[in-house]
Amino acid sequence: MRLRAALDSPELAAFVAALDPVNALAEQAPGFVWRLKAGDGNSTSIRIFDDATLIVNMSTWRSQEALTDYAYRSAHAEIMRRRREFALPIAEAYVALWWVPRGHQPTVAEAEERLLRLRANGPTPFAFGVRTPFPAPDASSAPKVRDDDACAR
Repeated sequence: MRLRAALDSPELAAFVAALDPVNALAEQAPGFVWRLKAGDGNSTSIRIFDDATLIVNMSTWRSQEALTDYAYRSAHAEIMRRRREFALPIAEAYVALWWVPRGHQPTVAEAEERLLRLRANGPTPFAFGVRTPFPAPDASSAPKVRDDDACAR
């Protein structure tokens, strides 16, 4: 997500207030495995592409179905419907999914590489979008989502 204003601004107060409840909802959702977080419990202080206006969120899920249930059928969807209040549009792809081995915690550097490849080449098994899924390479993998949005997609 490319922020419209600083996180501590009045314009983003509703978004910031929703971070902890939406993150807690994710952690309790069926199929949730892991999410990127800093010492404050969220990932808003972690930079992607060395851009202070972008915030990143990464999480791993047991299946793409579990991820989409959380993203589109929970309170997460409610806050994302309001994203135009909090975020500026991003013209290129800003969500990348990929499969990771069970137990692996992806890094922001991995996310940057996958997102850049998705932007350059379109969907492939290396990086794909929610609407262009690729099957897991084998049963020992779990899906990974990376986006620079405030909440996992």
